[in-house]
Amino acid sequence: MVEKSRTRASKKEDVSTRIERLEALLENGHKSPSAGGQTAYRTSRADTAELEKRIEALEERVLSAAEGGGEEEESATEAAPLGYCAVPYTPPRVFGPEVSENRARLIEVVSKKWVNGTKLRYYFFESGPESAGNDQKDIVRQGFEVWKNVGIGLKFEEVRDQNAAEVRIGFVQGDGAWSYIGRDVIDIPGQSERTMNFGWDLRTDPRGVDVPVHEIGHTLGFPHEHQNPFAGLVWDEEAVYRYFADPPNNWPRATTEFNILRKLSTNEVQGTQWDPDSIMHYAFAAGLIIQPEQYRNGLRPHGGLSPHDLAQAKIFYPPQIDDAGNPELKPFRSQTLTLAPAQQANFTILPTATRTYTMQTFGGSDVVMVLFEDVNGDLRFMDGDDDSGTALNARIQVRLMAGRRYVLRIRMFSNHDSGESAVLLW
Repeated sequence: MVEKSRTRASKKEDVSTRIERLEALLENGHKSPSAGGQTAYRTSRADTAELEKRIEALEERVLSAAEGGGEEEESATEAAPLGYCAVPYTPPRVFGPEVSENRARLIEVVSKKWVNGTKLRYYFFESGPESAGNDQKDIVRQGFEVWKNVGIGLKFEEVRDQNAAEVRIGFVQGDGAWSYIGRDVIDIPGQSERTMNFGWDLRTDPRGVDVPVHEIGHTLGFPHEHQNPFAGLVWDEEAVYRYFADPPNNWPRATTEFNILRKLSTNEVQGTQWDPDSIMHYAFAAGLIIQPEQYRNGLRPHGGLSPHDLAQAKIFYPPQIDDAGNPELKPFRSQTLTLAPAQQANFTILPTATRTYTMQTFGGSDVVMVLFEDVNGDLRFMDGDDDSGTALNARIQVRLMAGRRYVLRIRMFSNHDSGESAVLLW
């Protein structure tokens, strides 16, 4: 659009010509007037100031028409719906009466997140309907690179061995885009099943790399932001059901309910801030949102990772320090765990004898404890235990080899008893 400063010419220009041009544009559907159709206006027959007012009024009309045309073009773009992410249903966790509301909230906020320092290995299916060409895979690889560049404490590695991968990515067309959330991916039985899928051609999607960045965000443990209970979104529910029942999504009502209309429990979100620009937030067309009123004509996130996305990622996955500086966990010498919720302690174990060892936490706490073996500088998962929501403590019993190096990571969910916990190796 030409700016007003450009449209408004100098007063030295013949004012009658300017009026003729603008009036003809409006009367003839923005077509340029022919020379023969011009009406002669003479500045000697009208007051110059009045002519200037007429010019400004005409310019405002032209500019408004141009801006309105842009809105119509944008609306036309919105009229072609895009595919949306449909997170697979997983049963909600149920706690016993002995688990307080605050304890349950802390467990749910943290429990789907990986222990910091984890290397997530991802695998692309190489044959059958789950496979795709490198041009599609490259867009997903770019998504992992986006998260890597944030500088979080997780690492990512593409592997060719399906059995070595926590994250298994397919491209089954027509099955939509989806990912399990966080550590739910390790509960998927069998290494032959997908934990993430892209069900349409990513090369033609105008959102580009944002599609895989969104799905990888789920794998890191982040839910849909538009389901944040603090969003205050009031939906025209029937309009939402109709919209997502149409192609290309073709969702049944249950899928729309689970992925759009259902509000997350306050236990499942960190803090009370809603971020409509989050990468985990859908864009919504006009006519779906009733309140807040400003979104009745549609809600469109800016795209990419928002500042709030970056802050949240670094809360749960702060840049990882070198494990060379970990304190050593020695047999029969307990280490106190002075950790706030979501914080983590890392220990190095250097066995002097090959035998079965036990490592266990003590105290009234909810933690996840994970043991890795250092294989030529690459940490490989060995075993883990999650005691959250139980009266038990995390406990790992495993055979360790003398002369090898192991790393033990403990992430705190909640301290619900004395506020003091410890870990012991024997």
